[in-house]
Amino acid sequence: MANKEDNMTPNNPQQGQQINIELGEKEAEGIYSNLAIITHSPAEFIIDFTRIVPGVPKAKVHARIITTPQHAKMLMKALKENIEKYEARFGEVIIDVPQNQNFGFVTPKKDEKVN
Repeated sequence: MANKEDNMTPNNPQQGQQINIELGEKEAEGIYSNLAIITHSPAEFIIDFTRIVPGVPKAKVHARIITTPQHAKMLMKALKENIEKYEARFGEVIIDVPQNQNFGFVTPKKDEKVN
């Protein structure tokens, strides 16, 4: 996973390697998402990004990321580190989700089947 800060470790064989990443004009615009659906198999994680609008019962997937379990875990760690840095600078991110909300970026309950 690419990160703006250098997270290379001595155990990482790519230490010191520089990668040029090209960001196209369309990709630079970004895609807003307030709902992610995550599914997985033994070989991959699939993350579908969509957005829901109040009063509209249908949502379209705007982006799908397919990655390995190892890269999914690296992404999780990178997000955790960056949220910690964000909160250190700007304050705690408060998650205020109504208890009856069953959509959005929520964690499934134990033994709950998704898809």
